[in-house]
Amino acid sequence: MRPCKCKCNVLSALILLVTFLFIASSVHCEDPYRYLTWKVTYGDIYPLGVKQQGILINGQFPGPQIDAVTNDNLIINVYNYLREPFLISWNGLQHRRNSWQDGVYGTNCPIPPGRNLTYAIQVKDQIGSYFYFPSLGMHKAAGAFGGIRIWSRPQIPVPFPSPAGDITILAGDWFKLDHRRLRRLLENGHNLPFPDGLLINGRGWNGNTFTVDQGKTYRFRISNVGLTTSINFRIQGHSLKLVEVEGSHTLQNTYSSLDVHLGQSYSVLVTADQPVKDYYMVVSTRFTRRILTTTSVLHYSYSKTGVSGPVPPGPTLDIASSVYQARTIRYSLCCMLLFCCLSLYLLEFLYS
Repeated sequence: MRPCKCKCNVLSALILLVTFLFIASSVHCEDPYRYLTWKVTYGDIYPLGVKQQGILINGQFPGPQIDAVTNDNLIINVYNYLREPFLISWNGLQHRRNSWQDGVYGTNCPIPPGRNLTYAIQVKDQIGSYFYFPSLGMHKAAGAFGGIRIWSRPQIPVPFPSPAGDITILAGDWFKLDHRRLRRLLENGHNLPFPDGLLINGRGWNGNTFTVDQGKTYRFRISNVGLTTSINFRIQGHSLKLVEVEGSHTLQNTYSSLDVHLGQSYSVLVTADQPVKDYYMVVSTRFTRRILTTTSVLHYSYSKTGVSGPVPPGPTLDIASSVYQARTIRYSLCCMLLFCCLSLYLLEFLYS
């Protein structure tokens, strides 16, 4: 019986393709390990203008941002200098065959006071926008959260041009009550009170300024790091082009505002295509009868005009717009189409 040459040719082509991709990915040798040392301490913070005892990482509130590349290994040594056990969870990271690093009570033992734990996490086959947060004892109500950005490897195409800048937005509700008092409320069977305000990157009204150049496009990674409420994000006079949701590229639909529910992370592209001045960046609560709002400033370079006009209103109790947003978010098939085109090209090559 004569062996099938077609099958051999297909197998050979696949082997050559895998070899080529392996060689291509090895051209730029990079250190696959990123080592971080974090010291978790108490510290005074004033997010809503009132002194509170916050939980800081390396003296920062919010905590330091993690930048990684697909398949990197993150080695994070966390020292707990609090007076109570502490854990960090990595929201959205997959932890394949490594679930005991997820930082949730039950899969992880808490870090005792005065001790440390080294997390070993591989961001296997992941890209996109995420955040970390403390998972014990209502510590999240005192801080210790921060952004995670996982960049694509240089050889992997991204379905949009490289932006001029990359900005992380950690937004959410905030309480003036100490996290221990909030914890006792829950332990005694009570609900949490209504939040006292909203924060953007740890600050209240107009507490942050983000500078952009007219005509350039910027990527904003928006995460809801709050405790109880959904939020709506919008920028005065600017559109938001959605490009990624928690590690998956999406169809690039454009929105005037975006609902971001608890724990969610979105990436949008914003083009600075308006006259040179300052604009409100707004976050407000969703589906609450009492509306909380906070702002930051989108500052155009060389602008001499501050923010003006009323703060752009957002949807409040309106459900239809939120349902529309959910129904219009779709995965991008660019990568799948690229693979199909490559496969067709190989087949044409083999049988021509």
